[in-house]
Amino acid sequence: MNDYLSSLKLFVRVARRGSFSAAGRDLNLPQPSVSRIISSLEQEVGALLLNRTTRAVSLTEAGTEFLERIEPILAALEEAEEFIRGDGLLRGTLRLGLSSSFALRAVVPTMTAFLARHPQLRIEYLLDDMRQNLTAEGVDVSVRFGPLPDSSAVARRLGATPRVIVASPAYVAQQGAPASPADLARHRIIIGPMTTGQSWSFRRDGQAVSVRFDGTVITALNEVSTASAVAGMGIACLSLTGCQREIASGELVRLLPEWDMGAIEINALFPAGRAAKPAAKAYIDYLREQVGQFGIA
Repeated sequence: MNDYLSSLKLFVRVARRGSFSAAGRDLNLPQPSVSRIISSLEQEVGALLLNRTTRAVSLTEAGTEFLERIEPILAALEEAEEFIRGDGLLRGTLRLGLSSSFALRAVVPTMTAFLARHPQLRIEYLLDDMRQNLTAEGVDVSVRFGPLPDSSAVARRLGATPRVIVASPAYVAQQGAPASPADLARHRIIIGPMTTGQSWSFRRDGQAVSVRFDGTVITALNEVSTASAVAGMGIACLSLTGCQREIASGELVRLLPEWDMGAIEINALFPAGRAAKPAAKAYIDYLREQVGQFGIA
């Protein structure tokens, strides 16, 4: 029974990763062993579950149906095992999908205490500043900023963080601070992930203002935006979470603080079609307790 259960878990990992080798790395198994175990499972169930090519592995029609049926069962078994043990300890691997900035600034610094509660749990960080396919990449839970994509993923709100514009003291000393949003047109602008197109929108006392500009620096990475602002390359629009440390240290100063740029929603996303892992739910409960110290409310 244990061998069969392990085979099922391995099949799920291969299906979600789309690769024998990737699944083997995840579970510390050599690729030939993974292939052999999956072949034995297919003989056991009497159906071909995976199509193999030299480049990729994909589900057959039978494999798709099998995966949809066994994933909820495996999740329920895992939750039942946790309940029966009754020790409150989490086990196995928790795969977290995160942007690199949020991982470095909020998740890694607070993970030690969580792992101290659950010493048998293994954490795997899947860092990608673009949105991940939770199901295909085998992510247990992802934390994402901004509007939710149209998907069937299950979302849980963690809070929101304000947008702020910042620059280095050296830049302000050399170029001056903008007195109004319109003044931004004469400044060097860093276009990062918090920028929608090439414009920033502001509100104050019911007045809405939108400013368009050309960027001096353009990047899709928050950490590059922040580092560019610290280096004096221009003015950046960042989430407070993405620059709170630099503001506190004096490396960056806020500009136009009387103008509201809105806030960015932050949500935890669980893959659709299967019950959330107990470890994923427990970690998000823990993370919600920590986020206030990172400019999230």
